[in-house]
Amino acid sequence: MVAPVLEVIDLHKRHGALEVLKGVSFTAAPGEVVALIGSSGAGKSTLLRCINMLDVPDQGTVIVDGEAISMGGPPGHRHPDDPAQLRRIRSEIAMVFQSFNLWSHMTVLRNVMEAPLHVQKRPRAEVEAQARALLDKVGLADKADSWPAQLSGGQQQRAAIARALCINPKVMLFDEPTSALDPELEGEVLRVIKLLADEGRTMILVTHDMRLAADVADRVIFLHQGAIEESGPVAEVFANPRSARLRQFLAAGGRPTGTDLASAADEGVAQA
Repeated sequence: MVAPVLEVIDLHKRHGALEVLKGVSFTAAPGEVVALIGSSGAGKSTLLRCINMLDVPDQGTVIVDGEAISMGGPPGHRHPDDPAQLRRIRSEIAMVFQSFNLWSHMTVLRNVMEAPLHVQKRPRAEVEAQARALLDKVGLADKADSWPAQLSGGQQQRAAIARALCINPKVMLFDEPTSALDPELEGEVLRVIKLLADEGRTMILVTHDMRLAADVADRVIFLHQGAIEESGPVAEVFANPRSARLRQFLAAGGRPTGTDLASAADEGVAQA
């Protein structure tokens, strides 16, 4: 049996009196794409931020490639207690934000190169060659010397994806990667995400786009009020949701089309 590359065990997170996460547990196998869906406020983005410790969970464990992030402190006041380990594990988890988060004072190429150079301490020539290859991969080879402000939203998000890829991550986290884009710009980002899924990248994807989830995910997790309400293979969950709350969510948000579901089912058969 293949060991998971990511394990999330009993994560809890409070913001004041509000319990945002209520004991969330799941795993992701190497090459698996897991879509996190649910209404706004369900805890999806908080869950992503707890995985890479941008938000520190009040309880629970995050394990990356068999190594648990070491935590100290009492419940409610916990903190990563090994800064060197946290930096190293964070360098193996890439996060792509909905607001791009490119550094405005750096060219696109410098944005992509920054973390491998200064966090991973890799040779400049090696990093630059990889960065240029990744920009070409996402369709931005001609934008290497541009500034982020000179790019469209879709181009900025593709640059952010190239930046994430340049650290050679074991897990990629996507937080609503297309929600800040105009509809005509979504397609170019979706094509890149689909390419990464086809390459066998391990990805955790928060999205409100059910068609994106149906097209790229192997498994769907439906969060409701900070807990996992339902999870399973994408085609099964979308075609036959067991939870009344999930059925309501899909009806309100737009259920994937029959073609999307058939495509997801075909992919599942091919991978089995």
